[in-house]
Amino acid sequence: MIPPAPPSDVAGLAREVDGLRRELILLRVLPGRVDELSRLLADLAETVTALRARSTTPAPSWLMAPTDATTTGTLLDELAAWLRAIYLRYPDAAESFPDCWCWHPHVIEELLWLMYAWAAAYQGPSASVALAGEWHDRWRPGVVRRIKATAGICSQENHQDRRGWPEVPTGAPVVPGEDQLGALAEWWAGRRDERAPEPPPRSSVINDALGGTR
Repeated sequence: MIPPAPPSDVAGLAREVDGLRRELILLRVLPGRVDELSRLLADLAETVTALRARSTTPAPSWLMAPTDATTTGTLLDELAAWLRAIYLRYPDAAESFPDCWCWHPHVIEELLWLMYAWAAAYQGPSASVALAGEWHDRWRPGVVRRIKATAGICSQENHQDRRGWPEVPTGAPVVPGEDQLGALAEWWAGRRDERAPEPPPRSSVINDALGGTR
């Protein structure tokens, strides 16, 4: 007959069995954790891809468009097609849309970026309901409001050269004080702690704008 093991040996064996049981439990759940990590990595990869896809094509600028009639003609043709298909379908946009819109460079600039914002919201790689909602709620009403405020009451007749009719400013705008920028740049670069150079008297500025002193 085999003598019974001492109590200390039994206790030690019990601890070993318990340790093995715990290791077996960890081994059983390990495949599940590996699968979970795999899913997390896959989700992370999709997120990174989506973030990269959000880099949409930048909108062209009418104010900085190349001096090429083909390029400017293409921009206007594409914009006119989009105005007919989308923008002018909205009553508030149609009501405030001047027939001389293409004579206003700032209006074309506004409409171009709005068209590209619409394309990004509906057709781009990052198109989403959120972007579409933002286009409807913020971007389109803002452009409509600014066009109405700056050109809504204008017409093609205002751009015709007629005696007694108000003249709409055209051409490159004049930057006030541009002839003083060199002196100001020199002062700011080396003597900014000293008194700034004085601008010329207003009368001489007005005479220069009119083409010289009288």
